[in-house]
Amino acid sequence: MKDELLKQGPREAPEPETAEERSKKLGLKTAGGGVAAGGIGLAKLGLLGKFFVWWFAWNGAVDAWRIGGWIAVAAVVAAIAVYAVLRARRHA
Repeated sequence: MKDELLKQGPREAPEPETAEERSKKLGLKTAGGGVAAGGIGLAKLGLLGKFFVWWFAWNGAVDAWRIGGWIAVAAVVAAIAVYAVLRARRHA
């Protein structure tokens, strides 16, 4: 193999790529690397974990409020039904 290369003689090396050409070639991989690096940095600081804890807590509180609201509506309807039944029995 070495002899074959020597027989071919000298060749001209290609021009090196610029940073812009490399980033265009990589496309979204460059952006994905930046996002991953930012996420790792935030995780190191503990901010990412705190964000997710607060996000899950907020969504849990909102869901509990919605479920509790329906339970309260059902309780009010049941109370009105019990009141109506008791009132009807008294007058009968």
